[in-house]
Parts: sequence; C-alpha cells; structure tokens
Amino acid sequence: MRSVEVSKPTKRRSKSTTRSLRLYVAGNAPNSLRAIANARSICEGQGGPIELEIVNVLEHPKRALADGIIVTPTLIKLSPLPIQRMVGDLSDRTQVLLTLGSK
Repeated sequence: MRSVEVSKPTKRRSKSTTRSLRLYVAGNAPNSLRAIANARSICEGQGGPIELEIVNVLEHPKRALADGIIVTPTLIKLSPLPIQRMVGDLSDRTQVLLTLGSK
C-alpha cells in the first residue's frame, strides 16, 4: 500500500465545489483496509468532484501529529468547511454521508 494516494476527479470544477477528504490509516491493519475500501466506494457513488488523500501514519507520523490524529482510521473532511472528523472503518454509509454533507 502506498502511504499517500490522491484520487482526483475526472472533471475539474472550481475549487469551492471540490470536496477534499483525508483518511488516516495504520498500514494494512484490517480496519484500515476496510476504511480505504469504504471511503473509495462512497466517493465513487457521489456526484461532483472529490479528492481523497490516504495517509499511512506508520510511514508519516508527523502528518498525523499535525492533524491531531490519535486513532486510526480517521476520516477528515477538509473542504468545504466546516471541517468534520469521523473515526472508524466507515461502514456506516449513512453516517459518513451525513458527515460529508451529502444527500
């Protein structure tokens, strides 16, 4: 698994409409792998551009520290504001969509 991965939208829109997410995981731990799969599935099912960055805290602990990550997996919605956080494997699709502000 690569430590940082960015999925960019195929259609470029203005920066204000792009949703930006960052998922912190711990290597190949089962919860981390589930969170990655769930995040990708949710992003693919949404309309509009979404950028998903995946950060492995085992390889980039300073990035996790900078964002105050103490538990993995943690998903952070960076934009649009307000910033939101979710902890867990993202298996509760309804709650993830509510956090992301999706319909």
